[in-house]
Amino acid sequence: MPVEWWLDESEYAGEEHLDEEYVAGYDEKAQVDPSDDVRRLIDLGLGQDSVLVDMGAGTGVFALAAAETGASVVAVDVSRAMVDVIRDRAEESGLDNITVVRAGFLSYDHALDPADFVYTRNALHQLPDFWKVIALHHLASFTRSGGYLLFRDLVFDLQPDEVEEGIVDWMAGAVDDPAKGFTEQDLAEHVRNEFSTYTWVLEPMLERCGFEILERDSRRKAYGTYLCRKT
Repeated sequence: MPVEWWLDESEYAGEEHLDEEYVAGYDEKAQVDPSDDVRRLIDLGLGQDSVLVDMGAGTGVFALAAAETGASVVAVDVSRAMVDVIRDRAEESGLDNITVVRAGFLSYDHALDPADFVYTRNALHQLPDFWKVIALHHLASFTRSGGYLLFRDLVFDLQPDEVEEGIVDWMAGAVDDPAKGFTEQDLAEHVRNEFSTYTWVLEPMLERCGFEILERDSRRKAYGTYLCRKT
């Protein structure tokens, strides 16, 4: 690793994601239901003979649900507080097919067979675009040919002259209670301080890094879902 210029991802993870108190209330705030995504991957072949890597696994909600299929699941997160929660939950679940790794998109060292599935939700936006490219290239390096990437994140489907109106429309969906979702202040802070990009910037990144985009969806022109296949 070229340490002189390589990014320390923990400095970009967001201080709140490193804080144990915030992490304790994360699931109620994020309100993630993994069932649709798990079913989608099962339809693509996820099962006992599969290897799945969950990058930016958070508190492990998706990783644990995916592990119920019998797949070998690796839950990866850069936050020690998040990793501690996943490990505790994995132990409580009794599942022995989930491995928890403290690492980031750039530093994760894949030790299993090539991944059949890579999943990432609401995490890649923490990296500037220069590093997104390196991260996606790294994901492709340990995904088998024909394997799948299911990617969900804040991605703005806006042209330059639509940005102001589009951001205002997106922020209109904010909640009032910060414990139960993301407030207008949260969303404004995201736009100012994090690195969500545009669809027309992200999509060439995916393709250049070795992924064919099979399906794409955009909600409120601000939240993108991509199903991709490693070429």
